[in-house]
Amino acid sequence: MSNRKQHMLTGYRVLDLTRAAAGPTCTRMFAEMGADVIKVESSPDGEMSRAMSRIRNDRSLYTIQQCLNKRSVCLDVRNPEAIALLKELVPHCDIVVENFKPGVIKTMGLGYDVLKALRKDIILCSISALGQTGTLAHKPGYDYIAQAYSGITSMVGPPDGLPDLTLAAIGDVSTGVTAAFAIAAALLDRHRTGEGQHLDIAILDCYYHYHEVNVHRFSASGGAIQPTRTGRHMNYICPGGIFQGNGGGIMIMAFLHHFKDLCAAMGRPELATTPGWENDNVRLERRDEVIGVIEAWLATLPSVDAAIEILERHNVPCAPILSVADTVSHPHLVARGTVRTVNDRVAGEFQIPGHPIHSNRYPANDPDLIAPMLGEHNREVLMELLGKDAATVDALEAKGVLHAKPY
Repeated sequence: MSNRKQHMLTGYRVLDLTRAAAGPTCTRMFAEMGADVIKVESSPDGEMSRAMSRIRNDRSLYTIQQCLNKRSVCLDVRNPEAIALLKELVPHCDIVVENFKPGVIKTMGLGYDVLKALRKDIILCSISALGQTGTLAHKPGYDYIAQAYSGITSMVGPPDGLPDLTLAAIGDVSTGVTAAFAIAAALLDRHRTGEGQHLDIAILDCYYHYHEVNVHRFSASGGAIQPTRTGRHMNYICPGGIFQGNGGGIMIMAFLHHFKDLCAAMGRPELATTPGWENDNVRLERRDEVIGVIEAWLATLPSVDAAIEILERHNVPCAPILSVADTVSHPHLVARGTVRTVNDRVAGEFQIPGHPIHSNRYPANDPDLIAPMLGEHNREVLMELLGKDAATVDALEAKGVLHAKPY
């Protein structure tokens, strides 16, 4: 598009066949970094997320958050003419991203072999919950399904009873970012070799990658160490966790070399060298006592803010437990663009999470980026890239191959 601003990925084009969160997150990274992302939506109502978060003028805030700077083409994908149009678009694209259930893209007639025949160096990225191969590949899935299979869910919540949900799309979003990195690496490889490739990115694999110590501790101990959830406090370093302050919780990470700083903050410097307190291993054996000492000190302070002030003065890693409501006006988050304000044509002004990549050459959150209406770019894409004339596009609309709606 002629009005696109220069950015890191300007000049690349993505055919976006994704939906929900993981796939759209991947293509969102490309769109906000300058790539031309053509979001293909299935008629008549478009991608399923357009039905979510419609709390402002019947416009999906979810779609706005995920689709800034994307172009929307809405097709009846059950119609062979629509698939033919997609095949015509493939040679004009560097990358195809899809997150259908494994095998669906092939049954649509758009498998990797077909795409490669249309463009030799095409990069296809297939994102799924559980992977394109393996005994679970056939199962439908979402973030939490992969999380449960990965062992991560078993690590969340209090030690007794069932585990808790995280209530954030951690797996979806991080998988989308992982996929974006994989595609960027594949583009570098293509520059070197001239070859494209098919990438298989699974939410399950990404979740399993999150295990910092759990897997190797279990494996190397021959099962003697059984990693499990321990509630508010970490189970392999001490002290580290959420402590009760006066009026709220405080996250304190005072393990390893930070413990002496915490002891100084509490006015108990001798604890750092007292036998049974001098390192994480021995402190873990008396974790409840360590927690008791810290929370007894916190109880003597008038507020969480007062505790944070003292801890920060002594360079102890700490943070208040902010609510979502707290974050949207927090000076640091607002100043960095971590909290981003958008002004949509229909929904108006509201806050969303900002783009996480900051560069000295390009802005992280371009205020001019807009999210598309459903099928808003049908005509533009077909005429610009495929050379269709207005009469042909009119005929495709009349036959129901193309769709558009003002939301």
